[in-house]
Amino acid sequence: MRYVHTRIRVRDLERSIAFYQLLGLDLHGRSTSPRGNALVFMRDPATGTDLELCQMPGDTTFSFPEDIFHLAYLVPDLRAELARLGQAGVKVTEPYTPTGSGALSFIEDPDGYEIELLERRP
Repeated sequence: MRYVHTRIRVRDLERSIAFYQLLGLDLHGRSTSPRGNALVFMRDPATGTDLELCQMPGDTTFSFPEDIFHLAYLVPDLRAELARLGQAGVKVTEPYTPTGSGALSFIEDPDGYEIELLERRP
């Protein structure tokens, strides 16, 4: 068995594609589900794992419970990454926080999903 993807609902596919490309994911494919949902697969080139973006026609009012789901990214230099993302207008929801093994921060995607950024020290 091998883990291959996670699906999240989005309100605006093009805005979400641009955001996840900013985080280093590549647009891997587009399709339409049997239910008529627009699907986009964003691939992590390092792992081959996909993030599936799903836009349901006419449904832009969905919500999800706070603090129930987040994605996590390992970054080599968290301060530099936060500066780069800040210049692109990305919302930082938890600033740079040192930890025993490095540092962490949280940002938010266009639909409010939390994304944890981790820096690990050797």
